[in-house]
Amino acid sequence: MTNKIRTTHVGSLPRTPELIEANKQRSEGSIDDAKFFEILQTSVDDVVKRQVDLGIDIINEGEYGHITSGAIDYGAWWNYSFSRLGGLTMTDEDRWASEEIARSTPGNITLTSFKDRRDRVLFDDAYNDPESGIFTGRAKVGNPKFTGEVTYIGQDEVETDTKLLRNAMDKAGATDAFVAALSPGSAARLKNEHYDTETELVRACGSALSHEYKAITDAGFTVQLDAPDLAEAWDQINPEPTVADFQDWLKIRIDAINDALEGLPREQTRLHICWGSWHGPHSTDVPFEDIIDVILEAKVGGFSFEGSSPRHAHEWRVWQNRTLPAGTLIYPGLVSHSTNAIEHPRLVADRIIKFAEQVGPENVVASTDCGLGGRLNQQIAWAKLESLVQGAEIATRELF
Repeated sequence: MTNKIRTTHVGSLPRTPELIEANKQRSEGSIDDAKFFEILQTSVDDVVKRQVDLGIDIINEGEYGHITSGAIDYGAWWNYSFSRLGGLTMTDEDRWASEEIARSTPGNITLTSFKDRRDRVLFDDAYNDPESGIFTGRAKVGNPKFTGEVTYIGQDEVETDTKLLRNAMDKAGATDAFVAALSPGSAARLKNEHYDTETELVRACGSALSHEYKAITDAGFTVQLDAPDLAEAWDQINPEPTVADFQDWLKIRIDAINDALEGLPREQTRLHICWGSWHGPHSTDVPFEDIIDVILEAKVGGFSFEGSSPRHAHEWRVWQNRTLPAGTLIYPGLVSHSTNAIEHPRLVADRIIKFAEQVGPENVVASTDCGLGGRLNQQIAWAKLESLVQGAEIATRELF
């Protein structure tokens, strides 16, 4: 046990203009691999050193290796997987613009289109106002569909991710790091034209992605499973389901996570839950209280979740009447990706202390609500991380 509140973040960090341009050139075929990977390694070196210099304890590579088409990195957390899973056929359909409507029935949850979200319907004028900022920075890209057996084809890519990070850590003197990867349920949100049931698809995605998770932990890093489907999907179900039906839907995804992580060191795994990164009202978000007990069935070493957004900052209360499994950490978000206002270090410290009072300070790692890259100006994103570190220092002095 360490007498310190450690710090980390959720994954995505702002990319430099040079890296964004290199990604664009690579998607156009106008840069050779040697030059691209030289720029990529230099960029990873810089982002790792910046985290170390700032005082972040558990760092990553900024998700710089999660390469997507297009110059804007918004949404890279999901789109990167398109090149790592076999069984996909690319389409020109933009998931955000789809007009498709699907209706769920009792006991049969079906996700509708993003344009048909219940929050979006309630605030239609705001969502359609280009000045509202809800979709600021979002790239429009095509999305694939499942047309064959899901396999893992990303061995070279995940090996590159871990090598980039290890090289940069050695140069910067970093000792603890994580790599983000997509959860089975999030991968399964693409259109399915191959499997008979959604449960089969989720399990197949878990089986495929287990190779990525193992490669990350074998390299000595913690694997973070990005699973916004566990909370965000609630808003994408029309009409609103019963809590019991949604919990049953979640259990399929938690079971797939547990199967995919079987045999891996539990202390090298953590699960990230969030309610979606777009800057909308989030008026129809599912309460954390309604899903936390199912999520706690995940056999992971830690749980990362929003703890500072205007819609979820009050939900520290879910820990008042629950006991963390032995050896489990929580990674509450203490600075938010959803506002440009920089949280004061004193506020960050107060939030840390509140969580520490519930689960014990030794079980709290200070983090962010979600990834900061692509959602905030880089100056603001790094200032928020600085405030996170300063707040953790204040909390450490007061808790230990």
